[in-house]
Amino acid sequence: MPSNKLIAENLKISFASIKSHLLRTILTVLIIAFGIMALVGILTAIDAVEYFLNDNFAMMGSNTFNIQNREIRVSIGGESRRAKSYEPISYEEAMRFKEQFVFPAVTSLFTYGTGIATLKYGSEKTNPNIQVMGTDDNYIATSGLEIEKGRSFSQTELQYGNHVAILGSEIVSKLFKNKEDPLGKVISIGAGKYRVIGVLAERGSSIGFSGDRSCMVPISNVRQYFSRPNMNFRIGVMVNDQQQMEAAVGEATGLMRKIRNDALSDDDSFSIIKSDNVASILIKLTGNLQMGAMVIGLITLLGAAIGLMNIMLVSVTERTREIGIRKAVGARQKTIRNQFLVEAIVIAQIGGLLGIIAGIMIGNLVSMLTESAFIVPWTWIVVGLVLCFIVALLSGIIPANKAARLDPIESLRYE
Repeated sequence: MPSNKLIAENLKISFASIKSHLLRTILTVLIIAFGIMALVGILTAIDAVEYFLNDNFAMMGSNTFNIQNREIRVSIGGESRRAKSYEPISYEEAMRFKEQFVFPAVTSLFTYGTGIATLKYGSEKTNPNIQVMGTDDNYIATSGLEIEKGRSFSQTELQYGNHVAILGSEIVSKLFKNKEDPLGKVISIGAGKYRVIGVLAERGSSIGFSGDRSCMVPISNVRQYFSRPNMNFRIGVMVNDQQQMEAAVGEATGLMRKIRNDALSDDDSFSIIKSDNVASILIKLTGNLQMGAMVIGLITLLGAAIGLMNIMLVSVTERTREIGIRKAVGARQKTIRNQFLVEAIVIAQIGGLLGIIAGIMIGNLVSMLTESAFIVPWTWIVVGLVLCFIVALLSGIIPANKAARLDPIESLRYE
């Protein structure tokens, strides 16, 4: 019999056997599907998280960095390290840096006025959780934001601290519900009145960098109306040429150490944060989750392999007489063995396909929650199918060999 007809015949017999032992087959398929679902689902979710991190931190640009007075702390599970904090960066220190940093780059200053402001326009008002920032004219560029309507701050407004504001898109939709043009309108920020001169383009959610619920006013205005003791300022730098990023960081470090009067034997009294570094740290920490997902999936697949081997051994016992008849009419040991191996492979692949589909759907729930792209984990799909094939071979080889070695005369006598 030609090999393709033999394969087709084996598949036909396999499906007939599966149909005759449907309950056992369904249970085995579900065990395999659960293992693959755990593996593909968790790893797809991790891929979605990595995509989310890369996409959001890329908003800041790979050629930007911030200088601030504290490190970023990343904590996963019970492991955490206390972030170092230094003396606040004063306005005078930040201005000296901006004036003396001659590297080909754009430099901005910004500070946080308050994070609990309520903005009002007419009878409409926001929740008391709006972040008011004091910025200069370069902050829009260095933070990766864009102005959709209006303009940025002028030098006169920055110098005199005029009551003007640039609003995030979420604030505009909250205050101006009748699709009014917000430009030129006067709103209340706390007890102060501010004229809207610009609206930021919608950016979506991000990790600590969203501008949709931010309100920006001139930095000198924040110093005057939102002042507090030891007010801290941050510096943003956007390098013109990404290839010169490390050189820019080195020169910025040297200049800032000089401004902060750091001794040669002392560590830096400030921290330089690059957006791509933050993403890399977080993505590196997801490696532990990947290992955990693989362990869970492999343990479940081990149980599935035992279950599949059991169902195949039972199948050999129940079909002993059938095997004897096949051998009596000329079936060789190789043919019988391949028949049972194909049956094991079919069961495993059905479970694998169901598990992959369920895993992709569950994993992409994370994509929906983070509003990132739909992830199709081709690598993990291939890994899942290969694992199912290996499980089928390991589970089916012993029953298949047992069936192939049965004596045809004794098999025909079997009741």
